[in-house]
Amino acid sequence: MRVVIAEDSVLLREGLTRLLTDRGLEVVAGVGDGAALIKAVHDLAAADALPDVVVSDVRMPPTHTDEGVRACVELRASYPQLGVLVLSQFVEQQYASELLAGSTRGVGYLLKDRVAEVREFVDAVVRVAGGGTALDPEVVQQLLSRSRKGDVLAGLTPRERTVLALMAEGRTNAAVAKQLVVSDGAVEKHVSNIFLKLGLSQSSEDHRRVLAVLTYLNS
Repeated sequence: MRVVIAEDSVLLREGLTRLLTDRGLEVVAGVGDGAALIKAVHDLAAADALPDVVVSDVRMPPTHTDEGVRACVELRASYPQLGVLVLSQFVEQQYASELLAGSTRGVGYLLKDRVAEVREFVDAVVRVAGGGTALDPEVVQQLLSRSRKGDVLAGLTPRERTVLALMAEGRTNAAVAKQLVVSDGAVEKHVSNIFLKLGLSQSSEDHRRVLAVLTYLNS
């Protein structure tokens, strides 16, 4: 598994590199700002060596605002198959929403405190690289702060809960259909019912899919 790390703190960048390599992952590049991250990934892609996942700080030079997450959003637009796991000192709701506004496949957002929980962090990197989702509970809580209270999943059928669980793993409708050995149309019907029962109004498909997955993860 090939990883690119973007972190302006040299100490933390080296620590992440050691942590991941000690567990069998290959860190193919380490950079300190958003522009360098974009260049590193483009160069690797040009050499037919696109990494599996990028681990990036949200705030990096020169302004220390949103360079990291914007670089990740740009890279996802160029390489949809690239996993992206961003790290932040605090919950940056705007940046989290922006990152999750596109496809939910292979996306993660963790607070830096989670890095201290080594197994949890490495599992998150591997999961995102494999197309899954890794969202910090604090991020989920804030993004769902205006959601309805109570057991919002209570109205789902067992099959709808299974479909939602597979969606939370980053699977497409086609992949869910293959896993459950049903037609694509059947899955589309289940997904529509899930949106309806969770009270997710008509909007872009990806936006409703993100909210449905976040609801599941917070249940």
